[in-house]
Amino acid sequence: MKIKTNIAIILMGILLVGCKQKTSEANATMSPETEASENSSATQITLEKLESSPSFSEASLKLMKPSEENITNENDSVAFNFDVKNYELGAQTNSNLTQMLANSDKGQHIHFIVDNDPYSAHYESNFKKELTPGTHYLVAFLSRSYHESVKNPNAFVAKKVTIGKTASNGPKVDLNTPTIIYSRPKGEYAGKDTENLLLDFYLLNTTLSEGGNYVKATINGQYFELTEWVPYIIKGLPKGEVTVKLELVDKDGNLLPGAFNSVERKVTLKE
Repeated sequence: MKIKTNIAIILMGILLVGCKQKTSEANATMSPETEASENSSATQITLEKLESSPSFSEASLKLMKPSEENITNENDSVAFNFDVKNYELGAQTNSNLTQMLANSDKGQHIHFIVDNDPYSAHYESNFKKELTPGTHYLVAFLSRSYHESVKNPNAFVAKKVTIGKTASNGPKVDLNTPTIIYSRPKGEYAGKDTENLLLDFYLLNTTLSEGGNYVKATINGQYFELTEWVPYIIKGLPKGEVTVKLELVDKDGNLLPGAFNSVERKVTLKE
């Protein structure tokens, strides 16, 4: 009897071990799928149109100096003088969006962009800028304190300048053809500023529409077709490095000619 009992105990032990192994294998198969589903939900990026900003339809920006296209300097520092009307530099924009988006405590300003590189912000109409010798393409526009561009035809400047006596061999850009200029997002974000990122750009010589030219935005690998020239809010971004790519394309999705019409930037989101 003892032998039969021992055999029964051994057989039950083997069955229990087998059941545990099958249960473990089943969990190993299901776990990656569940984790992928959770990660997909957690990193779903969305775009929403930003609305209710003050329009500043009467604001204007005009470049007074330098007035010439060729600038000969003994050094690389160039003095810029803008005429700003119906817009107060240094003031906080009167909008509750100052609490929702990353906002400059220095107020409204000029986004000054050289060769479609990241902008520098200027809170006064007169400033100096270091420019290397050669040909450069300047785009400047008025910005709200939370960095949204003022999109009216009198609120921007686009100009080609050559510093020194010799033009550079850099990219040839025609600022009179359809062109996209990248603005936001930019740099680093922390805390609540990571929840809503402003996606904003400036367009020259084109409109966007369904069935016409549009902007293809790629954000961490997710694609969006932007058929309206409006600011957008990016939501659902993970912490860490974020890649944003903007392309100005025709109705068939072909990149429009122009050295600036495809641009990619990286920004960082911190806790």
